[in-house]
Amino acid sequence: MAETLEPEEWELWDTWMRAQRLLVRELDRGLQRDSGISKAEFSVLVTLWQAPGREMRVGELSESLDWEKSRVSHQLTRMENRGFVERTQSGAAGRRTGIGLTAKGRRVVQSAILGHAGNIRRYFLDSLTPEQTAAIRAWSEQMIDSVEPNCGEAGDGAA
Repeated sequence: MAETLEPEEWELWDTWMRAQRLLVRELDRGLQRDSGISKAEFSVLVTLWQAPGREMRVGELSESLDWEKSRVSHQLTRMENRGFVERTQSGAAGRRTGIGLTAKGRRVVQSAILGHAGNIRRYFLDSLTPEQTAAIRAWSEQMIDSVEPNCGEAGDGAA
């Protein structure tokens, strides 16, 4: 069933998308400016930071980030070259299938988390009323519940 949007609905959609792009852009710029890392590096570092022992199997990291394994592999190589992560031996015959934070990676992620939290507060949370916060949370949870179970299904290709 093809549906159309009214002009006001298109305007709402366009405004929401612009606000989202601007927010993401400012948060990304903050990570780069304040910590010298990219959004992708931050995602990897935080995921490892939250893992038991600050270490994960590469496949688990890929699944956790919802990234293709090749993307994770390329990202980890760049981060290993910067001294943020190190490959670890795990599994049978000491295969190098794990990845862990280095001391430098731990320092960078701790600093980045603080700076990023401040920017989230500044650009997002501080401008919201408690009612708006509750509405955004409820809407976000509703979207997750309706979209996430269908992620593996083929869609109709509409954007």
